[in-house]
Amino acid sequence: MRSSLVIETLCHQSDEREAAVACLYCDFHARKEQSTAHMLGAILKQVVGGLEHTPKEIEVAFQKSKRKIDGRELESGEILKLIASSLRTLQRSYICIDALDEFPIGHRPELLRSLAQIVRESPSTRLFLTGRPHIRDEIKRYFTRRAEIQIKPTEEDIRKYLTMRLNNDTQPEAMDKDLREEILRNIPEKISEMYVKDINTLGNSMLR
Repeated sequence: MRSSLVIETLCHQSDEREAAVACLYCDFHARKEQSTAHMLGAILKQVVGGLEHTPKEIEVAFQKSKRKIDGRELESGEILKLIASSLRTLQRSYICIDALDEFPIGHRPELLRSLAQIVRESPSTRLFLTGRPHIRDEIKRYFTRRAEIQIKPTEEDIRKYLTMRLNNDTQPEAMDKDLREEILRNIPEKISEMYVKDINTLGNSMLR
């Protein structure tokens, strides 16, 4: 919810000045479809989609890719070059990746190296990454300049969310009063003990 608020704020700011916002969500259940090339391709697509005109070199690169006999897609290194050239045309750009800890662990080093390269080659770009605390040390290996914000939902936050979901249940007759009270009593307590979401804002102050 908080990452969505940040993204909405950034998108509103980008409407007011020459900027672009690329937003991606990592899903553990879709890990077989997720790769560094896939993520970078999605970033490139969103950045280019925010430009008034598609850069000529991007059109040429995709045309060359289509002409390959095996239909080969662009590789990570090629996509990185196109992202860098696109970002250089903007005053400011933001790349937001939510739930980074759910991105396949075997591909994370390559993705983080790629993101670090984007920041180096495009100083006006800010990264906003969210993930659980166990990936903090992994991120530190690739980014020395960062700000970290740790967020832990309160039991009351969780209880309000559960109440809203229960009130919107399409089959309310399937639950009695005792079960509802048990859910509202036990789940907030358990989740507040185990759930901490760590937000890492990398680079300089992102909302500056």
